[in-house]
Amino acid sequence: MTITLIPLTDPDYRPFSRRIAWLAAHGDGTPAGSAFLRLDSRGTHAHLADFELTVHPAERRHGIGTLLLRAVAGSARDHDIRTLITDVDAGSAGDRFLQQQGFGIGLTLVYARLDLAHRTPDVPAVPGYRLVSWEGVAPDDLVQTFTDARAGMADAPTGSISAGADVWDVDRTRHAARLIEQRGDHLSVVAALDRAGRMAGFTEVVVPGDGKGDGQLYGTAVLPEHRGRGLALWMKAAQIHEVRHRFPDLDGLLTDTVDTNTPMRRTNDRLGYRPQRQVHRRKLDLIDPGSSAPLLL
Repeated sequence: MTITLIPLTDPDYRPFSRRIAWLAAHGDGTPAGSAFLRLDSRGTHAHLADFELTVHPAERRHGIGTLLLRAVAGSARDHDIRTLITDVDAGSAGDRFLQQQGFGIGLTLVYARLDLAHRTPDVPAVPGYRLVSWEGVAPDDLVQTFTDARAGMADAPTGSISAGADVWDVDRTRHAARLIEQRGDHLSVVAALDRAGRMAGFTEVVVPGDGKGDGQLYGTAVLPEHRGRGLALWMKAAQIHEVRHRFPDLDGLLTDTVDTNTPMRRTNDRLGYRPQRQVHRRKLDLIDPGSSAPLLL
């Protein structure tokens, strides 16, 4: 079997990242698989790169995945990437393939779903705070404190994957919301403000443009000094009620949580989210941390 790897031009360019792509094809041009490597331009994440690798089921066990993976790893080294990461369903054929290739488990994500047809428990307000909500880009009077509140995600569990703080500014906050609007989806945010009007936490959900199917939770954070009061539960319950009101045809909400994030998983359980599957975020170090020498795949 003769397989050729064809580098592709990938139009999926984003302000903080770009992708490199390959197509694995037979001599007659029939596609057999593909791979995408995303390079991150953020200084604190530039040593990490995530990738996607797909081989057609009929073409598996012929070394095509290994060939694509070597291309990904080689390009990653050329761009001074130290660690490759990718998400794969736990226990799947892809999971076993990556384990055989030397990838360890950096962390495990639990994907859960809330059926919006089921009743949401009543959650009392938290004294000393008030909730606000908006759609799309944050209002001018809240965008700075909303940006500052993203620091509440800085200590989220990352397993054994080392990454620096993800720095946000107002321009990036606005740009992220506009990107969701441009692709036709709906961004909905519920946030908690303290008595001084500073944001103590927030939760975001993105709903498909037609308002049907399942929405996806993007981020939930509570700043450390405001934790332990039930803000996440209160915000998420309010979010569910708002989504039901605005999108009556929506079926459910999806969320993913690191398995060691016990407080957030407990919150989701109370609201009616039910685990659906687990995903391994697999990682491979391309450079030996002890010697700075390249490692072979």
